[in-house]
This record gives sequence, structure tokens and C-alpha cells, in this order.
Amino acid sequence: MKKLGIYSLLIGMLCLPNITLGQKEPEHDVVVLDNGFEDNFYEAIKQKSIENYDKAIEALEKCKEANPEDPIVYFEFGKNYLAQKKYKEAYDNFEKVTKMDPKNRWAFVGMYDVCYATQDYNRAISIVEKLVTFNDDYKEDLTSLYMNTQQYDKALELINELNTKYGKTDKRELYKADILKDAKYQSAEKNNLLEQIKKFPKDESNYISLIYLYSQSNQEEKALEIAKKLEAAIPTSDWAQVSLFKFHLNNNDGDNAVKAMNIVLSSKKIDQKIKHRILNEFLIFAKNNPKYELDLDKAISYFDNDKGVQVAKEIAKFYYAKADWIKAIKYLEMHLKNAEEDTEAQQLLLQAYTENQQFDILAKRAEDLTQIFPTQPQYYYYAGLAYNQLKNFKKAANLLESGLDFVVDDTALEINFNIQLGEAYNGLGNLKKKESYFTKANELIKNKKG
Repeated sequence: MKKLGIYSLLIGMLCLPNITLGQKEPEHDVVVLDNGFEDNFYEAIKQKSIENYDKAIEALEKCKEANPEDPIVYFEFGKNYLAQKKYKEAYDNFEKVTKMDPKNRWAFVGMYDVCYATQDYNRAISIVEKLVTFNDDYKEDLTSLYMNTQQYDKALELINELNTKYGKTDKRELYKADILKDAKYQSAEKNNLLEQIKKFPKDESNYISLIYLYSQSNQEEKALEIAKKLEAAIPTSDWAQVSLFKFHLNNNDGDNAVKAMNIVLSSKKIDQKIKHRILNEFLIFAKNNPKYELDLDKAISYFDNDKGVQVAKEIAKFYYAKADWIKAIKYLEMHLKNAEEDTEAQQLLLQAYTENQQFDILAKRAEDLTQIFPTQPQYYYYAGLAYNQLKNFKKAANLLESGLDFVVDDTALEINFNIQLGEAYNGLGNLKKKESYFTKANELIKNKKG
């Protein structure tokens, strides 16, 4: 595995776009207090980046001796212990940070990560309630936690609040339907719909409503029976396939699920929202059953003209969030064939190449992008990073110096450029320029912190 320089490891990818794939803390800045602290802290960051967590912790112990009241040290302890699955130690250190710095949102996130990993949902609730004060988006997590702990009254109140404030989502509507389902209120309507089906066997809407009611009350066998009746009574009914698709998935019958899915996705009668839901369900199924990946690729093609949702990109984000870089790369490349100007997707792809250590491909793609989009500094940055990793330091320096001219009002990106330039000139043996760029990076870090 090729090693990134220490400075690169500290700052990380500060120039990455802010993507709502999950909550991840940004790499923090370090105030240089003294040489002993600085050297040990940098060593800790370096060791953590190559998963030498014990050595990272040893370095952090030295940092703690030098500056026992610095919350950043305990935050790093927490991250290292969490990576080792030493959950109590991780939680205790994150909690210590919150006591030292009650406004440190990411320490609360660390505590939440521990609770989530240990499925301690009850304790997670009090933490997420605190996180909500930092960012309203955590109310979505809180809703799920209330559902997991069967606090349905609080969940319903929060769902209604979010629906009013932000509009409905499929997930919240499913939660709400689950809360509100109660067979005693539905039995009369079920009997009525059965009578309507007998009287009007060609009226599709009655079947659909009854299937819905049976499904909501967990009467899956009866719902399947009605779906089959609909298929027999109206063989051309696409709606029958919507229900049959789910039943086939539940029975792990991938072949029949694919047949039903293709009928639904090609139908002009079925709403796009339902099609997206089916595709998402099949995506999860295909992830666990790789032999159906080609069927997933075909399913994506049904959405080529969908202006509302960029399906290949969303699937790529699904895999990106799970750190499945190979799949993320595949679907990002698929998306970018017809969306070259999608800057977010381009940067996701470049970062995925970086994570997968495909530096040859990263260098070529990033450099090509500098020719197509000559004023986009991020592409120069990734090209420079890649060539540094390939030890082509001269080319890295040239690209980075060209791209630095286009960085405007982006301190994080400017820091990264200076770090990579320091790495490049270090490789070229030009120690004067190396120190100049690293010094500039440190000055920017301190100013940003201040």
C-alpha cells in the first residue's frame, strides 16, 4: 500500500463536497503548541490512517501528558478506540470531550456512533436529542430511534412535525403506516372490498386497495392471494406485479422478482415514485445476491430519461456510503457518461479512485478533466495528489501550481494544495520550497482555527 505524507493524512480530503450520505466529521485542525505535542499528534494521525491504532494511542498518551486539557486529544482517543471496537473506552473519551467542550458536535456524533454500533438505542436517544440542537437533520435519526424503541407516540409526533416542515418521505410514511395499522379498524373495509371484487372483477382499484390493507396489517398470504386474483382477472395489470414483486423478494425468488420488476419499470401506468421504491428494494437484494447485478444494470436503463432522479448516481452514492469503492466507481462512471459536467459526481469518482488506491486511473482522469474544465481547481488537486503517489513529483508540482491560481475563497482547498506541493517538492529534493509550502499550510490552518 502506498503511503500518503503525514501532512496529507492530517488534513485529509478537506476539499471534498458536502454530501448527505451519512454523518461524518471533517478532519479537525491542530493548533501547534510545542514541538513535542505537535510531533506526537502528527504521529498519532499517521498511525491511525494506516490502522496502527495501538501505536496511535501510544502517541496520544504522550500528547495527553503534554496537554491534559486539550479536548482534541480525547477526541482522537475516541476515534481510535471506536475503530478497535473498544466501545466503552471510545464512549468515555467522546463523553469527556463533550464535558470539556459542550459545543463539540462531533464528539456527540462519536457517542452516537458507539450507541449505534452496540445497538444501545435507548441511550442513543438522549444523545441524538442533543444533536438536534446542532442540526435539525438529526430528527430523522431520532424518528428511527423512537421506532426501534417502540416509542410510537413520540415517533408519530415527530413524523407529523417533519412532514409539515419538510414534506413527506417514503420512509416516514412507512413508519406512520406501521404505527397506524390496526386490524379492528380495517376489517369492515376488507369485507366491503371482497364484495366489490366479486361484483366487479374487472375493477382494478378494489384489488389494489385490498392488497394495501392486507399488507399493512401483515396478512401477507392474503395479500398475495388477492394479487394473484388480480393477475388472473386482469392479466395486463401492472399493479399486480407491484405486489408480486415484493412477495417474490420476500421469498428470495430473484428470477420472478426480476420479471415482475421489469414489467413495473416499463409500465406507463405506475408512478415514478413506486418505481424508485422497487428499484431501491431490488438494489438491496442485488447487493446480497451479486448474480443479479446485470439485472440491476438493466433496471437502471429504464430511468435514462428520468429528469427528477439520477438513478445511477444515487446507486453509486449507496455503494459509496458503504465504502464499496469498486461498485461506487462502476455506477459513477455509468452516470458520468451522460453527465460529464456533474461536478459533484466527478469529485465523488476521483475520491473513490483515491480510496481504492487507483492512482494511475486517478491521474489520467483528473488531468483530462483539467483540460475540459480548466478553471476547476479540484481537478488539479486530485491530479497532483495522484502524481505524488506515483512519485512523478515534477508533474505533480506543475499541475498543483497551475491549479492553485484558481482557488478562490476556499481555505480548506488552499491548505490541501500547499500540503501536496510540499510533498511534491520534498520528492524533488527542493527542501526550501518544501518548507515554504508546509509553512504556508500551517499558517492557513492556524488562521482558520482562529
